[in-house]
Amino acid sequence: MILFENLDLSPLRSILWKGLHREGPGRPVKYDPECDLRALLLRQLEQIPYMKDLVKRLNRNHFLRRACGYGCAVPTEAHFSQMKKRIGVEGFRAIEAWLRRQALKLRESQPFSAVGLVQAACIDGTDLPAWSSRDSHDSSRGLGDPDARVGRGKKGFFLGYQSLFLVDAEGFPLGHEEASANVNEKKLVEPLLDRLLGEDLEVELVAGDSQFESKHVFDALEARKIGNVIAWRRLKGRKNPSDVLTVKGRIDVEGPEHLRVIYKGLRAMVESLNGRVKARLAYSRLTWQGPQNASIHVCLVLSVVYAVAIVASLTGRPELRYSIAHFA
Repeated sequence: MILFENLDLSPLRSILWKGLHREGPGRPVKYDPECDLRALLLRQLEQIPYMKDLVKRLNRNHFLRRACGYGCAVPTEAHFSQMKKRIGVEGFRAIEAWLRRQALKLRESQPFSAVGLVQAACIDGTDLPAWSSRDSHDSSRGLGDPDARVGRGKKGFFLGYQSLFLVDAEGFPLGHEEASANVNEKKLVEPLLDRLLGEDLEVELVAGDSQFESKHVFDALEARKIGNVIAWRRLKGRKNPSDVLTVKGRIDVEGPEHLRVIYKGLRAMVESLNGRVKARLAYSRLTWQGPQNASIHVCLVLSVVYAVAIVASLTGRPELRYSIAHFA
């Protein structure tokens, strides 16, 4: 597989080997954790719904085993569960952050991003439905997944989690934040910005649709010296300022032309990324339980996106940096 052949994961050894027995007496490590990470990334590429199905595919397909780096034997389902607990959500976030930094350094089309400067980005969210039924004693939460909550999504009420993410002007993902579905999406903006700005990134402008129109969001952006192009709702009895965008119809906005151009361009990029990862990487098909596992799921999805961008640049095909299908 071209993706894994050209992706060097050795700098991540300190994270991947956390808690494993390395030397001295005792049972040696049977499977290289780098192979395990490739297997988890492969799961997203192949959109394999369950871990047991991943193990079956690896056992039956020698090509996939070699692509991950395994020999004749492959880990069990429990092995991957133990790896997830051992590394933890912060470990997977560190893996994702390292891949993002490498991808940013190789972007010839956005040279400022190599030093952590992002001129414009768009914020949006998506639903992560949990594979669980509702608790008969409390219909607001899940039965098999007690941490899942009922919330209002873009297509009505659903049970599960939500993910808020930031995307730049080229459709490149910059970060994400997860929470239960019943949490107001506006409350995730500040934690998302704090996480990103703490990773050597600087964002100058953030766009967003009318669901982010609130004093809390505006104050959070202003405190971090970030400009905004957020559409305002059209409310009865309120006259919106002339220098802001106002929602017109369902998806259109009206206001200053230069703001409309910026808003529509950034919104198109965030929708493009959302569609790609849902269609190619099973972004909205959550198969792990709990909010931390939801974050790990998104970390793996975006890690594949960064890996594709890295390998496309290293192989001299930068035009394929967003083509997940080419490397699948």
